Amino acid sequence: MGVWDLLLVGLVILLGLCGVLLPAVPGSLLVWAAVMWWALKDTQPVAWWTLVGATVLMFVSQGVRWALPPRRLRASGTNRRMLAYAGAGSTLGFVLLPVLGAIPGFLAGVYFFERLRLGRRAEAVTALRTVMRSGGSSILTELFTCQLITAAWLGAVIWG
Repeated sequence: MGVWDLLLVGLVILLGLCGVLLPAVPGSLLVWAAVMWWALKDTQPVAWWTLVGATVLMFVSQGVRWALPPRRLRASGTNRRMLAYAGAGSTLGFVLLPVLGAIPGFLAGVYFFERLRLGRRAEAVTALRTVMRSGGSSILTELFTCQLITAAWLGAVIWG
């Protein structure tokens, strides 16, 4: 697979990661479809095993998300800027503390946004709890799954 094809797959994956944070955009489906596209064009066994792993992760993620409460983010006062802070925090946490840092990074992003918006620590913690109860946990689950799939794809491309 050529460099331009890999770059295009990476851009679709990046679009999918951003799409997780936007309503009405099938972010996780875009990430999975990009990995499938890559695996179909690159017929090495590592590509197929990456696709199998991505598929299993997607099914597990969907099962977990169905068990969580439904998304009611609009009712909690969530806006796109808060989701951008949460996504940036999750990505930064995923990179700085590999894999497990995404969860505290997401929470820190939401907390930082609410602290800037509300100004007080107690109100920011209360707002963080409200966001996580009203669908933030579902977004975190989907984003974390997409980040795992992206990391597996990068690892397969670089070392595979």
